Amino acid sequence: MTEKPSVKIISDNRQARYLYEILETYEAGLELTGTEVKSIRMGRVNLRDGYALIRHGEAWLSNVHISPFETCGQYFNHEPRRNRKLLLHKKEINKLIGLLEQKGFTLIPLKMYLKGEWIKVSLGVGKGKKLHDKRETVKRREDQREMARAIKRF
Repeated sequence: MTEKPSVKIISDNRQARYLYEILETYEAGLELTGTEVKSIRMGRVNLRDGYALIRHGEAWLSNVHISPFETCGQYFNHEPRRNRKLLLHKKEINKLIGLLEQKGFTLIPLKMYLKGEWIKVSLGVGKGKKLHDKRETVKRREDQREMARAIKRF
């Protein structure tokens, strides 16, 4: 019997669930350099402005900031906001191409985590929320908190 690898969340893009309605999620690996891996393991990642796109049949992660590794010289370090290749199966990429060609869908990184020894990123296919949808989400969250407080008091 094989054990499931442990999962340790490194970075979470909480704003993505507020700005987008997430329809599907995918797990992808990343093609990284050595100093990027060291910085990610230290937790120096920002997914907030990141997005993913598909070009020439390959998936790419763009605008994700991975801070340069501090104990390494600048010559051997990496570019913080460079495009990184996502490792997905061909079937998944073809399915994503079909989804992203529809009106208004986008591919957003939701979480970056360690799964065993591998660094993975969770991608969400989402559609942008309108202002009234965002207000509704905030109202629902506040109602949940009020109900939890009322139950806690009694």
